[in-house]
Amino acid sequence: MTSDTPAPPAEAVTCTRLAYAFGDTRAVDELDLAVREGEVFGLLGPNGAGKTTAIRCITTLLPVPAGMVRVFGHDTAKERMAVRRLLGYVPQQLSADSGLTGRENVALFARVFDVPRRERAERVAQALAAVGLADAADRLAGTYSGGMVRRLELAQALVSAPRLLILDEPTIGLDPIARTGVWEHINAVRAATGMTVLVTTHYMDEADQYCDRVGLMHRGRVRALGTPAELRHGLAERRGTDTLPTLEDVFRDVAGSGLDSGGGFRDVRSTRRTAHRVG
Repeated sequence: MTSDTPAPPAEAVTCTRLAYAFGDTRAVDELDLAVREGEVFGLLGPNGAGKTTAIRCITTLLPVPAGMVRVFGHDTAKERMAVRRLLGYVPQQLSADSGLTGRENVALFARVFDVPRRERAERVAQALAAVGLADAADRLAGTYSGGMVRRLELAQALVSAPRLLILDEPTIGLDPIARTGVWEHINAVRAATGMTVLVTTHYMDEADQYCDRVGLMHRGRVRALGTPAELRHGLAERRGTDTLPTLEDVFRDVAGSGLDSGGGFRDVRSTRRTAHRVG
């Protein structure tokens, strides 16, 4: 590499032969994955593909029994607190408390993520402003619309100024206008800070529009990886057609019908409950 050649992007997340099983069910099967610093990376796949389990290992919510996970070079098994200080996380399940105001919800997360006391009020105000909730900050979260609730949870994740934001189905149950609003705020924060974003979604239009690269998981491994355009053109070449497939076509090609890969009754119940509460 010459001095004029730009260095390749550093890796924000690296999974090497990551494996995780629930009893006899192998949810993640020697997963190899690299998310580049500064990109929006979409982890796609049918229910039961292993996406959420992999994310819980990355966020240190699950141990890493086999393989290795690193976040900005930190081993999640040995440096859990160092990793957590770098993360913001919006899970599928709602994390906002309807009995607290928006400001109180974000302040609670500021304490959880050990934001210095002298900085908390300003950081809370900045996070709420970043997602467009400054005017509604002192209303009870229980009075918020579904889109506002998701933006509140985004503020909770942003209050610690994370280098890596992880979003697990962030727009589930939202109407198209609210979904667009959530993504506009994510992109505004990313443009201002250079933050890396790792997101799971079942909305292929979101992945196609907002993700720099996507990885399609099936049965615990990434089966296809690239930019949305690369994956669509690759499928067109394999099919020998001039008609450009959609990312949903690529999804189906990788995962088949997906009907044998549902995440189980508990996962369906959790997803429906979240969609109902924000809908």
